[in-house]
Amino acid sequence: MTEYRAPIRDMRFAFEEVLGSVSHYDAVYPEAGVDSDTIAAIMEERAKFCENELVPLYRSGDEQGCTITDGVVTAPDGFRAAYEAYCEAGWPSIAGHEEFGGQGLPPSLGSMLQEMNVSANHAFSMYATLSEGARETIEAHGTDAQKALYLPKLVDGTWTGTMCLTEPQCGTDLNLVRCRAEPNDDGSYALHGTKIFISAGDHDMADNIVHIVLARLPDAPAGTKGISLFIVPRHHVNADGSVEEARNVQTGSIEHKMGICGNATCVLNFDGSKGYLIGEPHKGLRAMFTFMNSARMGVALEGVAHGELGLQKSRAYALERLSGRAATGPVNPDGPADPIIVHPDVRRMLLTQMALTEGSRMLSYFCNKQVDLTLHAQDADSRAEANDLLAYLTPVAKAFATESAFESANLAVQVFGGHGFIREWGVEQNVRDVRITMLYEGTTGIQALDLLGRKVLRPGGEALGGFRDMVQSFCDEQAGNAAMAEFITPLRGLHDRIDGLAQDIAEKAQANPNEVAAAAVDYLMASGYYTLAYFWARAAKTAQDALAAGTSEQDFYNTKLAVARFYMQRLLPRADTHISVLGVGCESLMGLPDDAFAV
Repeated sequence: MTEYRAPIRDMRFAFEEVLGSVSHYDAVYPEAGVDSDTIAAIMEERAKFCENELVPLYRSGDEQGCTITDGVVTAPDGFRAAYEAYCEAGWPSIAGHEEFGGQGLPPSLGSMLQEMNVSANHAFSMYATLSEGARETIEAHGTDAQKALYLPKLVDGTWTGTMCLTEPQCGTDLNLVRCRAEPNDDGSYALHGTKIFISAGDHDMADNIVHIVLARLPDAPAGTKGISLFIVPRHHVNADGSVEEARNVQTGSIEHKMGICGNATCVLNFDGSKGYLIGEPHKGLRAMFTFMNSARMGVALEGVAHGELGLQKSRAYALERLSGRAATGPVNPDGPADPIIVHPDVRRMLLTQMALTEGSRMLSYFCNKQVDLTLHAQDADSRAEANDLLAYLTPVAKAFATESAFESANLAVQVFGGHGFIREWGVEQNVRDVRITMLYEGTTGIQALDLLGRKVLRPGGEALGGFRDMVQSFCDEQAGNAAMAEFITPLRGLHDRIDGLAQDIAEKAQANPNEVAAAAVDYLMASGYYTLAYFWARAAKTAQDALAAGTSEQDFYNTKLAVARFYMQRLLPRADTHISVLGVGCESLMGLPDDAFAV
């Protein structure tokens, strides 16, 4: 069975060559001293950790899962030791503020490294990544006292964090939140209610867990304008930093899940649990979006990681598995059959995995660069431009990268044939694990509504405008470059078509409000193919430049050109189908009466 190996060369191609991260760091983080050698050294060490510590726990963690005894959750064997090694190596503190014990490296560098964690062991990775969201939320909205009390432990990994939104009656629609927070005499609050589906909600890997919880104050107005945000630690933390032994939050149960079984997804009961308000009363949802946006970008990278895992397993199997003969004549004449890599349909599947995974990687890394700029760009215009790009690209990256990853994982099963349905090859686990990413932090449909309804159709359409201008500028720059015509022509063609789609939908919605929701997913998927076309065109230009400069890695760069060509010719036309559907309208969706669906 092929085990995951970190694709450092592919990652560095996207991160450094296509996206220019070193010059980006020189401009935005000059004091950090992050050069190409530094990036390489950090990536090599992270790869060793993931391959040596996390990969061996991939299958065993899935098969053993988490257990709960008397309200206490235990992670699978080996997880605690691996997490202790993770913390001892300083990995949780990579992008943490130096004021709180962090290493002060750029957030985009830390995010890029998370891809390796997820590919190696998605279930394990979530214990650490959710802590980063909790840390960022407290950094952005907490008081100085809260930061001093919680951030050092979150930064060094001694404590982990969670995000507590969902309740039994309340998923995406946060208007329905019932968890309540009653004021105590000492300025704290007593929280009452139940939260479900809380990833890493309880475990034995860290000394404490810091829950970030949405709840309502007694005087809260109805709806989302009446939600506040609270820090509620599993074990209460006193002002001097000491931790009380008794549990402040009770674990009711753990979910029995389809995948990521090594991560404890918990039902948490808040029965007078002591918590502390973050930010202003009744404005908790705005504060929670710090966590949610961080999580959405994290989930996009989870998609990239699962796509990579499916690709690696497929590629190795296709080169070794013998079956049939090449149509053009035997390539393995001394053997009983040829490796299946010779068959066009197997190549179709492998190239699809490569194009979607590497394209999604470039998109995700680009988004994380924009996060750097929103935090540290020197001028307000640059920060505003990055915010607009993120507004448009975050729902695209989250939804399209995960939809693509699920396709890649399923293609791996298809490449393996019947063996893909058997557990020991690991590809069926990848399908089970990746499936949740299309649901996390808002389903594909919710991301699509956010993109079309809140971002593109808002007054002025600024979110789409920034990315549209970037594509237009690139196409104009390459207009006279004959070598780039095969990449620029299809990109420009889709660019010109997608520009007016939103306006057509808006006009139809004036007659029927269902038109926006009916069009949203197809609009998002068309936008995803459009976005990846831009990044593959940039990748092709990068590869051409390297070949022209006489690189010693000709095979590597010629492969990038071949995959870019495959994407433009074989995958980008999928956008045409989505655009055609957008022209149909919502009648075929909404024409059937509700009771016609009853059994």
